[in-house]
Amino acid sequence: MPSSGQVSAPPPFVALAAHPVRWRLMAELAGSDYRVRELVTRLDQPQNLVSYHLRLLRDGGLVTATRSSADRRDSYYHLDLDRCARELAGSGTALHPALRTSRTPSGPPLRPRRGRPVSVLFVCTGNSARSPVAEALLTLRSAGAVLTRSAGSRPRDHLHPDAVRVLRERFDVDVSAQRPRHLDDVADESFDLVVTLCDKAREICPEFAGPVRRMHWSIPDPAAAGGVDAQGYAAFERAAEDIDTRVGHLLPVLATTRQREGDP
Repeated sequence: MPSSGQVSAPPPFVALAAHPVRWRLMAELAGSDYRVRELVTRLDQPQNLVSYHLRLLRDGGLVTATRSSADRRDSYYHLDLDRCARELAGSGTALHPALRTSRTPSGPPLRPRRGRPVSVLFVCTGNSARSPVAEALLTLRSAGAVLTRSAGSRPRDHLHPDAVRVLRERFDVDVSAQRPRHLDDVADESFDLVVTLCDKAREICPEFAGPVRRMHWSIPDPAAAGGVDAQGYAAFERAAEDIDTRVGHLLPVLATTRQREGDP
């Protein structure tokens, strides 16, 4: 901390986040992954300006980009919330040692809901890897407080063996008896949130009845890394780690949303 009378430059995170356009980009990406043209529409700003500020956020390590599996000419942008939390904590410490924090900020605890529980649907193409992993991890992390389902636009005949394995070995969750389900099988159900994990599935995911919130997690298909071998399994480990991180970020969002609805 600088001594009295000294003037120092703000920490890099503060300098990055303080710009109005970059802050709005971060706010949008905190809720979902988006493509540039979608961010242009949401911010109502010129594309060259949005791209410029996205590049600065990427250079600062706050935003990452993945090539869309639906259109390789496109990319989805994702905000690294864990990195933001670390940088925010460091910025506070730079101002005063009393502002040091050793834990990641979190929202209120997620408790079982009175009446109908909050419900989340995870969607990908085959419902054999990413979406069932997300379903299992949200069920685990919420301790049953969230009614969680998954489905696919073109479901496979069975779950991918490495998806079953990674859940068993890393999270002690057994989904070996689960079978992929089609989106048609859940069309009549009500959901508070629909999360697509596949860029292709996002393009064709149907509308659901009621005020359903939509969110997109652009996660590469781990099955595209190869067959059931060491190299392919590593891709499933990476995907499961990414999904688990995002599920952890989703929990306080669900709790906060439920509090706004008047459910303690």
